Amino acid sequence: MRLPEVERGDTVGHRLLIRMISLFAGYRLPDAARVAFYDQKFVGRALGAWTQRAMRGPSGWSVSERELMAAMVASWNTCPFCVGAHRAIAVKGMDDAVVTAVLADYRTAPISGRLRAALVFLETMTAHPDDLSALDARAALGAGLTRQDLEDAAAVAALFNIIARNANALDFEIPSSQDFAKAAGMLLKRGYA
Repeated sequence: MRLPEVERGDTVGHRLLIRMISLFAGYRLPDAARVAFYDQKFVGRALGAWTQRAMRGPSGWSVSERELMAAMVASWNTCPFCVGAHRAIAVKGMDDAVVTAVLADYRTAPISGRLRAALVFLETMTAHPDDLSALDARAALGAGLTRQDLEDAAAVAALFNIIARNANALDFEIPSSQDFAKAAGMLLKRGYA
């Protein structure tokens, strides 16, 4: 269910901002941004700051690797909006064929053992949270992740387990691949906060 206030903006200022951004960008402002404007009093600022820190803050993971993790979490949550959005950002810094292979089956994709180990941990965290244990963390650490790498990856997964569920619950419109690519450029330049 999409609230009219989310679609058009909940204040006159947000309505104007949504229209202006859409006009200047040349595409419809994605629903994720519309929800961020609407949700500012609820979780917008806090969620935006957390997302900015997890996705763009200092980390042993590149921005593209973190975006690929977000796309995988979205895939496990069956969220086509988030898969498309974060895939589009990941390919700005990674080979498109590698991103495609990871999304098809990360276990056989041509990626580092370190990234694969993180994805194993994140899949359990996302798809089988009751099964997640210290053994999973030890396996990831044993595969070359540092404690900080694991914490950073877990932060991405925690965020996108929330965000993907919101996107699905609010039935986010799925932009074209061209519009996803344009929005990806904006998110790389501007960030999430």
